[in-house]
Amino acid sequence: MFETHLDATYAWLGLAVVSVATAGVAATLPASPPPDAAGVANTVETVANGEYPATAEHGIAADRIRLTARSISLGGEGGSARAPLHGPRITPVPTGGRGGGGDGRLRRVLEGVPPGAAFDGPDALSAAAERARAADRGWRSAPERLTVRRVHYGGVHVTLVG
Repeated sequence: MFETHLDATYAWLGLAVVSVATAGVAATLPASPPPDAAGVANTVETVANGEYPATAEHGIAADRIRLTARSISLGGEGGSARAPLHGPRITPVPTGGRGGGGDGRLRRVLEGVPPGAAFDGPDALSAAAERARAADRGWRSAPERLTVRRVHYGGVHVTLVG
């Protein structure tokens, strides 16, 4: 009755090996899911595809962000996520005081200043937006909230994101 069966020993050893392997796999899994790049892209596209000037904000739960004219990438503890933008090209505006040709005019417009107060004319806004889109867009620290603003100035329509 108190004998050790050989089959039981192998079963216990097998169970111990499986338990250790399961714990190892669970320890390598990320603690949180990747950031929601698709939700941010949806907010950006909703504003960019509109006919009228508009502004929207979207909260971000990510450590870093990369904005290009055609995509949004977010990275965090749970990994990275990328979402393409299918609407009109956006104009990434970096945080801080630099945007569009080395001055803060695009940042000021993104924050609510009318384009006519920041730029001499529609051509100046268009040129600043082109320079901002052509700038190298590497990873940078993500803000807590991303602001999207579509502005019209003369015949120029620009969607600023930053």
